[in-house]
Amino acid sequence: MIAPIALTCGEPAGIGPEIAVKARQALGKRLPFFWIGDPAHLPEGSAWQGITAPFEAAEVPAEALPVLLHRFPDAQRPGQPTPGNAAEVVAVIARAVSLVQSGAASAVCTAPIHKKALKDGAGFAFPGHTEFLASLAGVGEVVMMLACPGLRVVPATIHIPLAEVPATLTPDLLDSVLRITDAALRRDFGIAEPRIWVTGLNPHAGEGGAMGAEDAAVIAPVIERLRAEGLRLTGPLPADTMFHGGARARYDCAVAMYHDQALIPIKTIDFAGGVNVTLGLPFIRTSPDHGTAFDIAGKGVADPSSLVAALEMASEMAQARG
Repeated sequence: MIAPIALTCGEPAGIGPEIAVKARQALGKRLPFFWIGDPAHLPEGSAWQGITAPFEAAEVPAEALPVLLHRFPDAQRPGQPTPGNAAEVVAVIARAVSLVQSGAASAVCTAPIHKKALKDGAGFAFPGHTEFLASLAGVGEVVMMLACPGLRVVPATIHIPLAEVPATLTPDLLDSVLRITDAALRRDFGIAEPRIWVTGLNPHAGEGGAMGAEDAAVIAPVIERLRAEGLRLTGPLPADTMFHGGARARYDCAVAMYHDQALIPIKTIDFAGGVNVTLGLPFIRTSPDHGTAFDIAGKGVADPSSLVAALEMASEMAQARG
């Protein structure tokens, strides 16, 4: 029996509180998790029950959200982040990490945050969740995976302008991304010999240098070196032929060279149910693949599908780790 999953509240003015309640309604007691946050921020009339320790989540009735109380100074105003709450949003994330590091929780699942609100209200110095979690864990290199039942994909470079990708995509970076991805597929997904396909950077994977030199000069040598070490890598391959159904059936994960090359396929395949997974941390972290959605916050229409999928994936990964 694994410990329950710690679900952070995220930005209280976003859809996080609403989808936490809806996720509990969808999952009931078949997947134990608890929410860390201020119950005053939950939608009016929500069924919840306070707990004092994570293990108590298993004792909460199926219709109620288990809540590990974390009080915030300001009220929730849907769609309008309050600077006074920023420091506690950050503190909740740190608290969840502490619980999973102690073994009281089996994984961390994070609801969306609003980076500008955290920067303005708490001097948050990190680009996002991932970098903050890496800092808390004391690790230097982590990898973002997006996953749904039909696809796992990793972008080697993430939130940078397209013009900066060729210079950023160094052999050392790609080597690290591929090693972290391979290790995580083995440890967290229970795949004994992961099959990883790697896209090229340029159209047609460079077409022998006619459409760019990076594929042959940077990507191919890294793949060849790691393949010699035993990793099951294929590539570099033309990205436009890697994501149809027949191709996806032949690999366990795709590694793409930049943000849109990776995210367009998964958002096309499963827009509502994609999950963000951070690979390379000493603990499990998943997140829904969407933002705070201020435009619909407080209206009761938010779709919890991605959060439900994130909680389910966190549970599966925790079981794979044992």
